Amino acid sequence: MELSALTAISPVDGRYGSKTTELRSIFSEFGLIKYRVIVEVRWLQALAAASEIKEVPAFSEQANALLNAIVDNFSEADAQRVKDIERTTNHDVKAVEYLKKKKVTDCVAARLRLPRHTGDR
Repeated sequence: MELSALTAISPVDGRYGSKTTELRSIFSEFGLIKYRVIVEVRWLQALAAASEIKEVPAFSEQANALLNAIVDNFSEADAQRVKDIERTTNHDVKAVEYLKKKKVTDCVAARLRLPRHTGDR
């Protein structure tokens, strides 16, 4: 069934859809996932920045730049990847963690030109 004023879940995305288009990036499933990624990345950075937390060492500028890029360049493809991971984990926040790990691993592997195992998430 195609989305129309008659098939929408609520008038917000149906009848008033043209007036609420800008809200989709915030209140949609994409928005939920995007803001979960932001929270996860910023929380990790905050832990690393707290010298009292010995279990998470301080990050280099390069590491923080990599994490910032995950947030700054978050895309619909990234959100879809989280949904794909979630199908196997049955846990939405864990899927976000796996996406973050994959993005960091892919970037490090690319910089070091390391081969990646094809079974990795």
